[in-house]
Amino acid sequence: MANSKKPVHELRMGRIRAAIWENDTKNGTVHNVTVSRLYKDDNDKWSDSTSFGRDDLPIVAKVTDKAHSWIFEQSGAAEG
Repeated sequence: MANSKKPVHELRMGRIRAAIWENDTKNGTVHNVTVSRLYKDDNDKWSDSTSFGRDDLPIVAKVTDKAHSWIFEQSGAAEG
């Protein structure tokens, strides 16, 4: 899935990453978040996955909370 558009913001804690995407709609700007886990594959190259283990979940929760706060701050900044 090739996408030339880049996220407007990224948050990372350890190997967990949240990318925040901005989309303009007829109802205004909306944000979506993708969450991934970085790992090294068998060829020692970095890759990512959307599958998380038990120990990843608290970090996923923290990263998504930070993403929510960032999005909320952006909408507040637009309102003045």
